[in-house]
Amino acid sequence: MKIKGIIICICLWCGLASDAQNADLARIEYTYFPQKDSDNSFRRFRALAAYPIKLKKEGSYLIPGIEFRNVSFKYRDAESFSTAGLENFKAFTATLGYTFELGQNWRFGAEGGLKLASNFSESSFNKDDLIYTGAVVFIKSGEDDRFYEPSRLILGLHYSTTAGFPLPIPIVNYYRRWDEKWSYMVGPPKSNLKYYINEKHELELFVTLDGFFANIQKNLDTEPGVIQPEHIAANISMTILLSGIGYEYGITDHLKLYVYGGHTILNNIRLRDGNKDEVFTINDKNTFYARSGLKFTIF
Repeated sequence: MKIKGIIICICLWCGLASDAQNADLARIEYTYFPQKDSDNSFRRFRALAAYPIKLKKEGSYLIPGIEFRNVSFKYRDAESFSTAGLENFKAFTATLGYTFELGQNWRFGAEGGLKLASNFSESSFNKDDLIYTGAVVFIKSGEDDRFYEPSRLILGLHYSTTAGFPLPIPIVNYYRRWDEKWSYMVGPPKSNLKYYINEKHELELFVTLDGFFANIQKNLDTEPGVIQPEHIAANISMTILLSGIGYEYGITDHLKLYVYGGHTILNNIRLRDGNKDEVFTINDKNTFYARSGLKFTIF
């Protein structure tokens, strides 16, 4: 499995917006997501980095990682409540992973994470801004040095305090490159069919999940004048299922420029109460989606 299998464990399952299948050591990214029949739009900037530290035990690594996300929500719909506190959210995440070889092309990985995600309207953080995540995975790799017939199976469990229930979520993902020009991947958060035009250019068709979750520090009354706890929004969530086409250009062997465009299949943007029950639907109409960035990857 060597270094490629090691780096796979950097990005375990860290919520709906991450890729358990990628092998990125660093990434900067911009996402644009307008809302149909509305002047509302989401704009997200994302930057992340991870660094594997080799330990004394053969094949074992400690992997610290950091990530920053800034979500700018242009909320222009006329509502009965003030939307000023919903126009900017930030998330700061720190993770620590550990991985070691099990033999017979199997590798074990575990990761814990702590995230601050909020609109930070009080200019500081509180306990409701904290999100805890954890994951364990087993990875079986059948890759060879030629990349002609690689395969990778990821099995595991992921837990997050934003999930709304106290049970871990199963992780099942399979990747295979059966030809020099073609590969596919099946399983959440992303499934795709990729065509390798040449060493520098790649095209893919994909279906993927994206989204975010953040605390609203000053709880929002969505029906002013009606004093009911079920109208009080304590956090915001966005869960998107989308399909589309992507393009990657290899600037160097490990530095890549990518552009993805598509249309949502499921568009779930909600204000929720302290129990994560739905309070208010912001917009659920399917619409256009675009994402681009630079990544430094092992592949």
